[in-house]
Amino acid sequence: MTEESIEPASWRVYRDQGLTRVLAAALSAFAERGYDGASIREIAVRAGLSVPGLYHHYPSKQALLVGLTDAVMEELLARSRAAVAEAGPTASERFDAVVESLLRFHMFRRDQAFVASRETRSMEPQARAAYIAQRDEQQRMLDDIVVAGVADGVFRTPFPEDASRAVVTMCVGLSTWYREDGPLTPDELVERYVRIARATVES
Repeated sequence: MTEESIEPASWRVYRDQGLTRVLAAALSAFAERGYDGASIREIAVRAGLSVPGLYHHYPSKQALLVGLTDAVMEELLARSRAAVAEAGPTASERFDAVVESLLRFHMFRRDQAFVASRETRSMEPQARAAYIAQRDEQQRMLDDIVVAGVADGVFRTPFPEDASRAVVTMCVGLSTWYREDGPLTPDELVERYVRIARATVES
């Protein structure tokens, strides 16, 4: 999914991510078995390919991991930007929009987000640096909103960047525990956790 495919009004809508069958197979294997525990042969079987056939698409297991994490961060950043574009002009409106976007992403793309977060340790240095740069860009998006809100008197936290990191960490954590059959609907969960996020920045 590309940034251009997410209109401001559609950032809340989640359909199939459009992963290729090879990346979808890698995602399921990494989510179930971890990067180290999943073999190229297993991923090929899940994709309905031979091992040479899989290598035609991706030259290594590392390339599969990078392909997945690139797709995760591309979509996450696109949705967050679209949320900000749709939000009102105030820091509180933009804050709520980004937090909601993060919450929904980590609910509806939980396997992708979980694999990307857990397997950062498995990336080669250049790939890890690129992923961290994208992750930092997402963090700065909320940092800037909170800092601006404090300057405008909308937020009262004396620790804007720490509060922003705490909020992002809370949102990311959903990918480790959210279940569709849980006691809260997605909308109820978003409403509750946006309130918690607001309290964190003392709005």
